[in-house]
Amino acid sequence: MKARIPGASQGDMMQKLQQMQEEMAKVQEEIENTEFTSSVGGGAVEVTVNGNHEAVNIKLQPEIVDPEDIEMLQDLIIAAFNEGVRKASEAMDKGMEQAKGGLSIPGLM
Repeated sequence: MKARIPGASQGDMMQKLQQMQEEMAKVQEEIENTEFTSSVGGGAVEVTVNGNHEAVNIKLQPEIVDPEDIEMLQDLIIAAFNEGVRKASEAMDKGMEQAKGGLSIPGLM
C-alpha cells in the first residue's frame, strides 16, 4: 500500500518528504547541540546534559558533600542526570513531531 497525500503528485510527495527529512535533520542537530540543566535537592546538585544525553557539567554545593553520606550524593547526582536526559529526550520528541508536520509514517521517528 502506498502512502498518498491528497492532491499531491508523486513528485510533490517526494519533494515534501525530502523537505521533511531535511527539517528533521536540522532539528536533530539543533537539539543535540542544546544543553539541558536540571537541579535536585533544592539546588544542591545541578547537572547539565547535551542533546546526545552526555553529561557536560556537574555543580555541587559544598554543604552537600558529606563524607558520612556519599550514597545520598550519588542518588542526587543520578536523579539530576536522569532529569536532564528526560528533558533532552522530550525536546527531541517534540522537535521531531513538529518537523514531521503531523504526518505518521511507519519507521520514521
